[in-house]
Amino acid sequence: MKKTVLNQAHRDLKARMVPFGEWDMPVNYGSQIEEHHAVRKDAGMFDVSHMQAVDLTGDRVRDLLRYLLANDVAKLKNQGKALYSCMLNQQGGVIDDLIVYFMQENWFRLVVNAGTAEKDIQWFQQHAPDYGVSVKVRDDLAMIAVQGPNAREKAIPEIAIFAGATLSAQAAALKPFHAAVGDSWFVGRTGYTGEDGFEVLMPQDKAVPFWNALNKAGVRPCGLGARDTLRLEAGMNLYGSDMDEQTSPLEAGLGWTLAFDPEDRDFVGKQALETRKTEGHLQKFTGIILEGRGVLRDHQKLFDGETEVGEITSGGFSPTLEKAIAFARLSADAGETLHVDMRGKKLPVKRVKLPFARAGKACY
Repeated sequence: MKKTVLNQAHRDLKARMVPFGEWDMPVNYGSQIEEHHAVRKDAGMFDVSHMQAVDLTGDRVRDLLRYLLANDVAKLKNQGKALYSCMLNQQGGVIDDLIVYFMQENWFRLVVNAGTAEKDIQWFQQHAPDYGVSVKVRDDLAMIAVQGPNAREKAIPEIAIFAGATLSAQAAALKPFHAAVGDSWFVGRTGYTGEDGFEVLMPQDKAVPFWNALNKAGVRPCGLGARDTLRLEAGMNLYGSDMDEQTSPLEAGLGWTLAFDPEDRDFVGKQALETRKTEGHLQKFTGIILEGRGVLRDHQKLFDGETEVGEITSGGFSPTLEKAIAFARLSADAGETLHVDMRGKKLPVKRVKLPFARAGKACY
């Protein structure tokens, strides 16, 4: 099992460690529910060092990314601005979903998922030579996400101590989906919880003292369990569950990330997506709330009357709503009155728009 540089710090805090892909990661530190509420109401932190930062540099790096990403990095005009995008194969399936940051005209930083990092890097390396672009895998960096309504307030003084007053002041002034860099530290006002906060990259030897300082400042350590319920409430997809290389963004609720204009820009998978749009009958991606008691789980089947019309892609219990919630992919003709098959019983569910919760409050 791979271990992040914070592995022993998690064990010192009595974390319950579990295999997550190839990584040994904390699922909780005693109470997943309390960790979830800490992020919704105050501030929590996550070790996300298993995710991979990759720096692409070269005079034509923007051209490369305009071809590899389905969203258009031409939108990135201000230094530090970030963009969420899918990276597709030629069939329009999702290789990965990622965030790309515009650092300089010849330097973009991407943060990709842990489980897809190896194939992502190979994909970059396959196409980069055609554009004269260098690919640098930043294995020297650790990453900590600090999330919640009080996250920035609690993190900024610690950033000042560890990374300097200049970067701390820049971090305090960041707009959402922007980043600042100072020496080998990087602060992005991004996250995966539906709350405000930072994702901080730093040299690996600074990760443990920074983590401990945040903990002392009242930022609660949180594990993978809370991270999953938070992102589910916030309507944020999980790669491998809600989309993969056989699923297009059009059927994963990510059509908003596709930049088909300008027409003269080609990107990998564009033709396949346009064909799918023309053919029609696309599956719909939606939120689901269980009307009664029970827990919604991945791959449970959904029915419109006696007709199977789809299945749950991600499901679980929402601590904020105190209800079972899920994402589901449904056939184009699925009605509004649906039932879920739960161990042979068909229970009513309600279709809703995503997200379920955002900025500390339930949307339903």
